[in-house]
Amino acid sequence: MTATRVHTAPWLFTGHRAVRHGAVAVTGARITAVGALDELRSAGEVVEWPGTLVPGLVNAHTHLQYTHMAALGQDSYASFEVWSEAFEAEYNRRDGWRASAEDGLRAAVRSGTTAIADVVTHAEALDVLAAGRVHGIAYWEVMAWHDADWAARGRQETLTVLAGATGAVGLSPHAPYSLDTGVLDDLGRLARELGLRSHVHLAESAAEHEYVAAGTGPLAQQWRDWGYGEFALLRGGGVAARPVTYAQTVGVLGGHTHVAHGIYVDADDRARLRDTGTVVALCPRSNAVLGLDTAPVADYLREGNVIAVGTDSLSSSPSLDVLADVAVLYRIARAQGYAADDLHARLFAAVTTGGAAAMGLTEQLGTLEAGKAADITVLGIEEPTASDTLAAVVEAGEGSAIGTIIDGEIRFDRKSALAQR
Repeated sequence: MTATRVHTAPWLFTGHRAVRHGAVAVTGARITAVGALDELRSAGEVVEWPGTLVPGLVNAHTHLQYTHMAALGQDSYASFEVWSEAFEAEYNRRDGWRASAEDGLRAAVRSGTTAIADVVTHAEALDVLAAGRVHGIAYWEVMAWHDADWAARGRQETLTVLAGATGAVGLSPHAPYSLDTGVLDDLGRLARELGLRSHVHLAESAAEHEYVAAGTGPLAQQWRDWGYGEFALLRGGGVAARPVTYAQTVGVLGGHTHVAHGIYVDADDRARLRDTGTVVALCPRSNAVLGLDTAPVADYLREGNVIAVGTDSLSSSPSLDVLADVAVLYRIARAQGYAADDLHARLFAAVTTGGAAAMGLTEQLGTLEAGKAADITVLGIEEPTASDTLAAVVEAGEGSAIGTIIDGEIRFDRKSALAQR
């Protein structure tokens, strides 16, 4: 019979409530009970942690395979297009994608992450999440296909990759500007036919609107220079629509999809995302490295969009610690005039339940309650009151995690890690 462990700390945040001296009873890979330690002490072996227990953190957008390209993420760039040129040059010199992804996964787990939306471009890295026993979805990224080539071989190549994958997989049509119109449309149908989750970069570049609307601007010229001038948008002078509208028109958006970045959006765009049930994963530190504007965080919150949080990859971000991005989102929202006293709670939800919703995993992840996966993050934070503790969790940023539990297994314990050095 599987033994039960009772994890306890001075504070417990379940996602629904705060419990002083709370506890989570875990049997095997599942949570069996949640409550006060006094109520659960007799359920099994008690494991005492300092700080605060929270639901496992969710990184809703990254590319683990680019971990060994970290030098790019330590720099800063004048624009998305300038970074793209630097990325392409470095990417073409690289190999060893699986080892790179494995190193990224270890870094993410050490930062308290228990579930990841991982965008993958090399099949050797597609099962890294599954092999590493971390929850989430590996999204097979599709980009740089003309309609004719896609019909001739691209679609079948994609189906072959998906058929050979292990673990949970999804589809990632890279972006509205990097795929021909017919390919985007077909990928939306394909995801629905196969019952797969979908994940797309959207409204990330300041030049993306000009590309989609008129087939002009620096992003459009970059893709012409790379040999994709026959894309329908570039050949036909755009579609006189914003990227979010275009994405909806070709069937990219929907309840099975979440988008990354969502920076250059107006009120109509945000309404389309809400109305289609499309979650937005915000990646503020990556945006800053790439010289982009800040996303309208306050507007997303005021208007009721479901948001999640991502780090993006180390090729465009200083680390894979998703709590560092939460702290930046807090500062952005306040600077944008969000004055409501629920900001800490909203951003805490974004990195837990929001991330779970982005991948359609709310039945398994995002909150601590009986029946769900025993994914728990331990944060080295404790304040006298629940509200002060929650505020500290959201604002503390990098390095807050001191323990990571996935499916009931302690995968990271800072005390043990320090002792091994």
